[in-house]
Amino acid sequence: MIKFLDLQRVNLEYQKEIEDNILRVFRSGWYLLGKELRAFEENLSSYIGSQYSIGVANGLDALRLIFRAYIELGFMQKGDEVIVPANTYIASLLAISDNGLLPVLVEPDLCNYNIDITKIEEKITVKTKAILIVHLYGAAVFSEELNVLANKYNLKIIEDNAQAIGAEWMGIKTGNLGDAAGFSFYPGKNLGALGDAGAVTCKDSVLAASVRAIANYGSQEKYINIYKGLNSRLDEIQAAVLDVKLKYIDEDNKKRKLIAKRYLSEIRNDKIILPISPKNALEHVWHLFVIRTTERARLQAYLANHNIQTLIHYPIPPHKQEAYKEWNYLSFPITEQIHNEVLSLPISPVMPMSEVENVITIVNSFE
Repeated sequence: MIKFLDLQRVNLEYQKEIEDNILRVFRSGWYLLGKELRAFEENLSSYIGSQYSIGVANGLDALRLIFRAYIELGFMQKGDEVIVPANTYIASLLAISDNGLLPVLVEPDLCNYNIDITKIEEKITVKTKAILIVHLYGAAVFSEELNVLANKYNLKIIEDNAQAIGAEWMGIKTGNLGDAAGFSFYPGKNLGALGDAGAVTCKDSVLAASVRAIANYGSQEKYINIYKGLNSRLDEIQAAVLDVKLKYIDEDNKKRKLIAKRYLSEIRNDKIILPISPKNALEHVWHLFVIRTTERARLQAYLANHNIQTLIHYPIPPHKQEAYKEWNYLSFPITEQIHNEVLSLPISPVMPMSEVENVITIVNSFE
């Protein structure tokens, strides 16, 4: 069986270093808000190019905390609107609505699946306070036009960077393009923990301090609470594990790019639409390699019969989920087409080229 993602093999690549770090934390007797977290935050800031990094419990919390901090700082208030791509994982929207803000959905570009920047301005109202961009599947989405829009309407640009650590636009890494960014280190991400983990990066010291306090029960000083906060802290063990794997993220992403390059150049089947490789300054890190076909169910079954595991990211768009039943009547045709047709092929830094060749051969034989 060619696994979609062999997490055991991914982590065994760094077994000795990870075990050493975990043992060090275990023996230290200090498991929260210690030197392992500080070291990882410093190294993440250095890698991303951001001024501040705050480790938090997971990727959803990272985004929730950003919006909550902007509310506490008076830039936003409940009922304000946030532009967000219609084609995304539901977490992007949950972070907005959980704070009493209103997600305003914008269709994607069918060529790259990311938000269509040309369609954003028509959705901006007097209540719009931010644009949440999602670097979906590992592809950076940004432009000078987006910056112009944000400046024109005094909007914050917030990045959902759950899938794109290491991606770049014009030499700037995702996570340092906008005003703030949320990261997920869910085990299956390009930089994955051994459980749930996340981070916020930003350039603003006031925002950083607010996020850090809200994530720690609303406290900057023990037993003194300035916010009605949350408990969303990145523990010492996960920070120590991530610090090991962060050193190898560019090397791992390079291996993903090599696999994607082979898929793009060698898959030749008229029934399949390949992802458009980024142009110009866009740099893709291929968290997922997503193809499209109108015969998805048949193709997925065919691949399974040939021992190739695939996944669907994602089968139901957010506006058609029961969680947002008030939007079920809405129509976003491009988003719905994508969700009906996408299929993710296996890709990971530990996937042997023999398996890549097998996937290509079987996909090409699909009739």
